[in-house]
Amino acid sequence: MAKARTDPVRAADVIKNWLRTRSTLEFLGAWELMYNPDFKVVEFDHFKSEAGLHTFTLSAKEWIEKTGAIGMYVQAGRYGGTYAHKDIAFEFGSAISPVFKLYLLKEYQRLKAEETDRLKLEWDAKRFLSRNNYLIHTDAVKHYVLPQSSYTKSTEWLAYANEADLLNVALFGCTAKAWRDSDPELARKGNIRDYATIAELTVLSNLETHNAGLIKSGVPKADRFETLRRIAQYSFRY
Repeated sequence: MAKARTDPVRAADVIKNWLRTRSTLEFLGAWELMYNPDFKVVEFDHFKSEAGLHTFTLSAKEWIEKTGAIGMYVQAGRYGGTYAHKDIAFEFGSAISPVFKLYLLKEYQRLKAEETDRLKLEWDAKRFLSRNNYLIHTDAVKHYVLPQSSYTKSTEWLAYANEADLLNVALFGCTAKAWRDSDPELARKGNIRDYATIAELTVLSNLETHNAGLIKSGVPKADRFETLRRIAQYSFRY
């Protein structure tokens, strides 16, 4: 990178000049403190205190030997040179080339935008799968379970909750309440289905359709559960 920026003969000087600045040493020190448990902080502080002085010079080799740094290394010989971890290489490139820094920033923003779009697409897929067969299921509860039960108008929501938990146990192995009790912190941010994978929500959608059909056929709840549990287990075999 240094050779591409200047005369190949002066490439080593470019690296030395970069190492002389306080901002560079602070970056290198922060990187080493994050990844290198054997980093010599006392020697690092000494270099940092002298950074910026006209008499201060520092080579990559001296930096590595004095501080025990692992983010850079120097290789001698015909194909030798100064090498660095990509984090440090990006910082070096940004320091010696404004164009490189701009391209790096643009690429970062592009990747973050793609990540956001991907997460939004996944969220939309989850939303669709969660609601796809929901009405089919609740309609079956409304027309077949409620008329044959002792639920009143104020308590009929329990029928919907019980049938929803029948699916939860068949698929996730626990009720919504048991999941909330197991992790209250997570429960404050959503419910058990919010944290399900797309594959799990696909199976859940399938279970809702099957359960609706079983309800209409008058199959007892215990038998419906065994059928739904087998379907869930079979769905994840492949």
